[in-house]
Amino acid sequence: MNLVEIFASAQGEGLHVGASTIFVRLGECDLRCSWCDSPGTWLPAKRWRYETGPGTADFVEHANPASLSQVEDALEQLDAKSYRFVSVTGGEPLLQVESVEAIARIVREMGSRTLLETHGLAVGAMERVAPLIDVVSMDWKLAKDVRWAAEPEAGEDVSFDSRHEAFLIAALQHCEVYVKVVVTAQTTTEELKSVARQVASVDASVPLVLQPVTPMAKVREAPTASQMLPHMRACEGILKDVRLIPQTHKVYGAL
Repeated sequence: MNLVEIFASAQGEGLHVGASTIFVRLGECDLRCSWCDSPGTWLPAKRWRYETGPGTADFVEHANPASLSQVEDALEQLDAKSYRFVSVTGGEPLLQVESVEAIARIVREMGSRTLLETHGLAVGAMERVAPLIDVVSMDWKLAKDVRWAAEPEAGEDVSFDSRHEAFLIAALQHCEVYVKVVVTAQTTTEELKSVARQVASVDASVPLVLQPVTPMAKVREAPTASQMLPHMRACEGILKDVRLIPQTHKVYGAL
C-alpha cells in the first residue's frame, strides 16, 4: 500500500472530536479542494513514516510501498488497541480499497474501532469495506470549492451530489455515519440547506457537521459567527442533529 504516516493523536474534527485516535494516512487523492490542509497527500508518497511512541513526534521512515505487516507492527508499537479509534484517512483512502479492507481487519482483531475519513464519492469501494468499518466521517463537497484532480482549474463546476447520496446509502447499511461540510466565508445558507435536504431524503437522523474552514492554501478567510449561526439554524429546520464544530487540532498544534 502507499502510506504517508501513522501517528497517535486525538480526533481533531467531526462528531468524535477529542477522542483518542491513531491515524493511518494513505497517499493519493483524486480531488483538489481549495482549502486542503494536506496537499502532500495528493500524489502517492515515495516514503512513509510512523511515530515510535504516542505524542513523541519521533518518527521512523521507510520506503513505499508499505507492507501490511509493517502497518500491523506500527499499530502494535503505538498500542492501538487502547485507543478509541484507528482513523484511516488520506488523501482519499478508498482509492486503495484493498488496503483499507486489510487495515480494518487488523484493527477489528486488535479490539479497536475503525473510523474512515473519506470524500464520500467512491460508492463501490464503500460497499466493499462497509461491513468492516465502524464509523464513516463523510465529506459532502460543494462544487464551487472542489474539483476533480483531472479537471482544469478554470473548468465548469461539477456537482457531486448524486454520488454523495449513493455513497451515504451504501455507508448506512453497516456503519455509523455523519456528514461533514466545510464552510467558507462564501458558502451560502441555500447551499447548506440543499445538502441538508439531500441528507434528509436518505435519513433525517444522520448528523450534519458544519465545519468552519481553517484558512489554508487558496482560502484566506474563515466565516464569521454571524454567518455560521444562521447556517446552523437553517439546517436544524431540516435535520435532527446539526453541529457546528471547528478543527480543534489546529488550536493545540497536533498533526
